[in-house]
Amino acid sequence: MRELSRTVMTVLATVLALWLVLGFWPLSVWSRAVLSLCIVLVSGALLWRQWQLRQYRQVVSTQITENCLPPEDFQGAVVLVCGDTASLFPAGAAYRETRQGWYMRAENAEQLPLLAQHLAARCPALVSQASVLLAILPEQHTQDETLAQSLRGWRRSIAQCRTWLNGLPPVWSVVWVSPPASEIQEDTCWFTVTPDLPGVRVRQNGHVALPVADWQRESGSYASRLYQTLWLDSVLALTERHVTRPLSIRQGELLPLKICATGVCLTPVTAVEDNLWQQQITGITTLSPVCTSITGMLPLPEVLLAYLPRRHGISRRMQDVRLAGGIGFLFLALAMLASFINNQRLVRSVGDHLAVYHRLSGTPPAPKQQAQQRLRADSHQLDDWKRRGEPLRYGLGLYQGMRLIPPVEAALTDWAPPPPPRPVIKKIVQGPQTIRLDSMSLFDTGKWVLKPGSTKLLVNSLVGIKAKPGWLIVVAGHTDSTGDDKSNQVLSLKRAESVRDWMRDTGDVPESCFAVQGYGESRPVATNDTPEGRALNRRVEISLVPQANACQLPGNTPASSDDGVSKNEME
Repeated sequence: MRELSRTVMTVLATVLALWLVLGFWPLSVWSRAVLSLCIVLVSGALLWRQWQLRQYRQVVSTQITENCLPPEDFQGAVVLVCGDTASLFPAGAAYRETRQGWYMRAENAEQLPLLAQHLAARCPALVSQASVLLAILPEQHTQDETLAQSLRGWRRSIAQCRTWLNGLPPVWSVVWVSPPASEIQEDTCWFTVTPDLPGVRVRQNGHVALPVADWQRESGSYASRLYQTLWLDSVLALTERHVTRPLSIRQGELLPLKICATGVCLTPVTAVEDNLWQQQITGITTLSPVCTSITGMLPLPEVLLAYLPRRHGISRRMQDVRLAGGIGFLFLALAMLASFINNQRLVRSVGDHLAVYHRLSGTPPAPKQQAQQRLRADSHQLDDWKRRGEPLRYGLGLYQGMRLIPPVEAALTDWAPPPPPRPVIKKIVQGPQTIRLDSMSLFDTGKWVLKPGSTKLLVNSLVGIKAKPGWLIVVAGHTDSTGDDKSNQVLSLKRAESVRDWMRDTGDVPESCFAVQGYGESRPVATNDTPEGRALNRRVEISLVPQANACQLPGNTPASSDDGVSKNEME
């Protein structure tokens, strides 16, 4: 269960980190890709490491039987027993249950953190009831260094239990020592040091704990109890030198380990020759205690359970909930920070656009028009976010776009670009279209003298023909194909001269302004096979042709008005 929760937390943290990078933080596309890849790689490495640890623990956990764990509703103390445990449990048993506690045996230093792990995984509600008992039997050790090395191993494994037991659990120690041979009694005598009472207390037969001095003065047993008190002083000196002092100092990476309660039990213990307790007594009295051998189990320290510190810890499930809440809070804090940065950038960007826009005077209009286009793009984006809702990276209650809309709209309406200039139409000096006069309206058949009444037709038709310097008035006569070519050519020339003379005399136009041509029947505009076609071919055409020094008398400069029209023009 613990491994699954770690995997879930890793996946949750990965998803939130990717969401934070891709959805909130103002990064470039390249930076987002690189950072997302790093997050995925780190997450993959963590998941792989967790899987390897799970496989290793599954292999090692085969040494632990599931039935050693207490039930979920167990109300007593849960004690993980380490140290010299062989005499405290039946042969082959992994736990021992009493009315007040559930004792689980750790046969070696590697098994203690596994017991803590199984307890946290299977019974998370009992984690707050767990403690670690360090059992010491000096009569089963013969060398100081062996005991010190064993204690270092147990100390390291106890420190590892903090991972599974919501921190370092309460650690207490108990020393079992055989009493003097003459003082062996059926009732077990306990000497305890607990945080609730000062000094060493004696607990026997369920009676109230008494100070050692009061216990000695009880009537009828002063001499024997004095002997036990001297024995106790030796036990406490041994415990101080081999257990309490080494555990209370830092050793390399091992932090000091505080013992919350201590107990000494005077009861027969199976001993080995030349053990530490014998060495202790021999050094004081030069007498060696007799080594005993018992077949039963040592008494459990039930008298100390009620005095252990009570922890108000939380279960593993609640710890996971707290961890998930912490991850969520961190994500929310970073997301709000990213949203704040994004909004500040938005305000700064639109503010810069407004500052540039107001700084420009509009002359020339192109720069201010470009600034207005940028503001118009900002306005469209803000209006779109107003209708559809702002992006999440700007949201979370920090969106500043609404207060930017009024100044942007006001700026867009206070200036308009000037209208585009009208295209300059260059005056193209060109002559009027060729005026075509019907010869039958001006002349009789075969004649070149103007008919009476033709003046009105000439005036109406030639109103656009005006004499001006640099232009030549060309009068060309044409006939149909009736008659011979020479006669038709002469007739067309004579008719053109008649029209020229009329224009010259009527408009007082110098003769140098005219050119007369007779084409006869050489340039028909229609077929001569029909009466209609021949009527069209009988014509006089008048047009203006540009020519240098035309319509200009020698020695005279033609007077012209601003529009280039000569004083002498046809009315």
